[in-house]
Amino acid sequence: MSKYTHTHIDSEGNVITHTHEVAESRLKSHGHYHSPEAKKRQVNRISRAIGHLKHVKTMIENDEDCSDVLIQISAVTSALRNLGKEIINEHMTHCIVHAIEEGDKDAVEEFQKAVKKFM
Repeated sequence: MSKYTHTHIDSEGNVITHTHEVAESRLKSHGHYHSPEAKKRQVNRISRAIGHLKHVKTMIENDEDCSDVLIQISAVTSALRNLGKEIINEHMTHCIVHAIEEGDKDAVEEFQKAVKKFM
């Protein structure tokens, strides 16, 4: 296990620096650490999107009103968009800050490309 120290800003604007113990293989394969709390929030969001999408499938199979189906599709789209926003925020406040501190310009460029595709 290695110690991984990073700084981030919480929802109230407070700067927080703390250390995690992370398996070395995890840091080598990915280069940074994602908090269990952030992952839980993201998994919950994707679970909601999956639930909406399953409902869309059922609605289509049951020949439900097209307007209602479109509203459910809108809910899926919104859930995925919000998940993307959360991942962008998480990546900027943790991973990109760490990459800049380490002088990793490639990570910043990769992130910029990913955000352009997301948008």
